[in-house]
Amino acid sequence: MNYEFFIAKRIIGSKAYKSSVSAPIIKIGITAIAVGIIVMLIAIATGLGLQKKVREKVIAFNGHLTINNYDNNISNESVIPVSTKQDFYPNFNTIEGVKHIQAVATKFGVIRTETDFEGTVLKGVGKDYDWSYLKDFLVEGSLPNTSKDLKNEVLISSYLANRLAFQVGDSFQMVFGKDNIDEIPFIRQFTIVGIFNSGFQEIDKTFMLGDLRHVQRLNKWDANQIGNFEVFIEDYSKLSEMDAKIRAATPSNLNTQTIEEKYYTTFEWIKIFDNNTYGIIAIMIIVAGINMITALLVLILERTQMIGILKALGSSNWSIRKIFLYNATYLICLGLFWGNVIGLTLLYIQKQFSLLKFPDPEQYYVSIIPVHIGIDYIILLNIGTFIACFLMLMIPSIIITKISPVKAIRFE
Repeated sequence: MNYEFFIAKRIIGSKAYKSSVSAPIIKIGITAIAVGIIVMLIAIATGLGLQKKVREKVIAFNGHLTINNYDNNISNESVIPVSTKQDFYPNFNTIEGVKHIQAVATKFGVIRTETDFEGTVLKGVGKDYDWSYLKDFLVEGSLPNTSKDLKNEVLISSYLANRLAFQVGDSFQMVFGKDNIDEIPFIRQFTIVGIFNSGFQEIDKTFMLGDLRHVQRLNKWDANQIGNFEVFIEDYSKLSEMDAKIRAATPSNLNTQTIEEKYYTTFEWIKIFDNNTYGIIAIMIIVAGINMITALLVLILERTQMIGILKALGSSNWSIRKIFLYNATYLICLGLFWGNVIGLTLLYIQKQFSLLKFPDPEQYYVSIIPVHIGIDYIILLNIGTFIACFLMLMIPSIIITKISPVKAIRFE
């Protein structure tokens, strides 16, 4: 053990240090780092949690990418059919990273009751539809059975159920228009078997789910014609890369669209949280660094005589600076330790018990404040904070080089 570290350890452990003038200021510096880490952990965990939750909801109803025909249709209704006789369907084995592909089609209609009506889109799904993404949103009843004989079972949102006073087991008529407005519209009878609530009102008020064969019959399509394919991939971070690969693997007459392109406004909105998080991190690191600089300056002034004696005994400026940097490093680590303990405990409690909720869930698409705890960002945050604070402490330690041994020994 070198003597700089030994002296630093003696300074930290001494009773004089614990009862000195600098003790309260040093405690404030440690507290500032701890509070900074707590705030940064909460900002990152909730920001990532909200992005992840909103993204999962949109993907659950649309897939990561969609494959459809080129057309100028900007509505949610399938107009030009796509043939299911494709090399990539029903299994997209040519590209590694594709998790699942499913065929769907949509048809706009109006739900009619004795006292009210509501426009919505029937999303037809087939036997290849992966219901696992929607199970978390099911609040009542069960999922429609689309794997056997054609049934009139549908899954509607709690938004529609509340507006039209529907319950599980109720039946209703839905009116679908024809290309020629002079013709009598189609009328279909549906039975509600389940109610879902995604919390994403744009989706909840737009879609209800039923059998794909209903949409095919309404559009007079054959069994091999659908509206579009929904593709799910294994790694969302590779969305752009997978889009390019899937686009290259599909025929030239078909178009691919990522979920970020389809819901551009929503994804741009959740990206704003990254900027807010970066701002909070920068402010907290600066505040913690300034507090540690103040603590180190006070400690240096308090130990001016010791600095003069060490210089008189032949110690170099750098060796004396290391004594105080060792001391400051210990204090930084102490602040990081307690900050992580308190911050992660608070995040774990929120993740397990969901104590905190948004006052207006419709604005954030979720009711409970979501939390994402990841080892990667925790390690990077601690390392980054430590390095930033340590580098900032190099500046006040330069004062040591300006201290004269003779004047320092006389300093009181």
